[in-house]
Amino acid sequence: MTERAPLSRKLSAIAESATLKVDAKAKALKAEGKPVISYAAGEPDFATPQFIVDAAADALRDAKNFRYTPAAGLPELRQAIAAKTLRDSGLAVDPTQVIVTNGGKQAVYQAFQAVVNPGDEVLLPAPYWTTYPEAIKLADGVPVEVFAGADQDYKVTVDQLEAARTDRTTALVFVSPSNPTGSVYTRDETAAIGQWALEHGIWVISDEIYQNLVYDGVKATSIVEAVPEVANQTILVNGVAKTYAMTGWRLGWMVGPADAIKVAANLQSHLCSNVNNIAQRAAIAALNGPQDEVEAFREAFDRRRRLIVAELSKIDGMTVPTPQGAFYVYPDVRGLLGRTWAGKTPSTSLELADLILDEAEVAVVPGEAFGPSGYLRLSYALGDDQLLEGVQRLQKLFG
Repeated sequence: MTERAPLSRKLSAIAESATLKVDAKAKALKAEGKPVISYAAGEPDFATPQFIVDAAADALRDAKNFRYTPAAGLPELRQAIAAKTLRDSGLAVDPTQVIVTNGGKQAVYQAFQAVVNPGDEVLLPAPYWTTYPEAIKLADGVPVEVFAGADQDYKVTVDQLEAARTDRTTALVFVSPSNPTGSVYTRDETAAIGQWALEHGIWVISDEIYQNLVYDGVKATSIVEAVPEVANQTILVNGVAKTYAMTGWRLGWMVGPADAIKVAANLQSHLCSNVNNIAQRAAIAALNGPQDEVEAFREAFDRRRRLIVAELSKIDGMTVPTPQGAFYVYPDVRGLLGRTWAGKTPSTSLELADLILDEAEVAVVPGEAFGPSGYLRLSYALGDDQLLEGVQRLQKLFG
């Protein structure tokens, strides 16, 4: 009998999301009764604001939401997203330049599918979110890592990008505020990168999902606001998950030039059609409604940010840059490697993360998930008491 045909080589080469893998392991240990504290998932611990939930409940009572709607999104939501893009990114767009997606991840996937051809190189500043290189490879592109360490506040320079550029470079991933580091590019830094991309005709995929979570009076300047001319070769990716504590609602979007949005919309029409209408109605309420609770969330994250940086900085061997955005801290832990802790001598941050989970029952994500070894990502989107207890366990382990 003839053997079964093989599975897809492309999909078989894709790695599982490291952040979700660590979070799943932590949840499994919790289910076994172990007191694990997890800093793994980038998920706010707050409840979705009630007025948003109420809008969804109202939508459930309206039969028109039980039918197919335009694949690119409800017109009212696309209008609300266009208004937000002008308000927060400084870019005036027509609602037809918006596609509503099943979370920010689908927007990221479709953005690369829209602008990357087989063999194209995509410059990927590292540390990077674990999904970017896989999404680039799914578009038959080649991710080219450009690393910036803690000494640069994890921000790449134009000189680094230019050194990595070749005649096959077609796109750049730009993320500010950053997942996993929480770093925020200044307006001047953003303008310099935007001008460089403009001069070389390079597409920019700009992930702005954390743009409303900034601290210390910092503003996350959109690359299309810093360099308006680059908008014709930029796709903005965003969503309601982080700002409005709506991770499970799966509602994101992409904004870009009409031709890029057209090809991405064609893809979505075959891929999934419209996003769940109830979630779309909830997102309309989120974007158009009061923002008081969003500000309360931001203030809570700010308090936790200051606490975790102060406490982690007490650990000898950790270098902890202060993040100015998102809800992550990304310490350089190379000073902890090669030393013996609880009878073990980790040589990589992957081994260190395993040791921390085994000995302190604390889940963190190793730097290997985001680029080079030697770093850890900790999300401070968890309750204040657990946040402090988890860090105190680390202080005890490495004391």
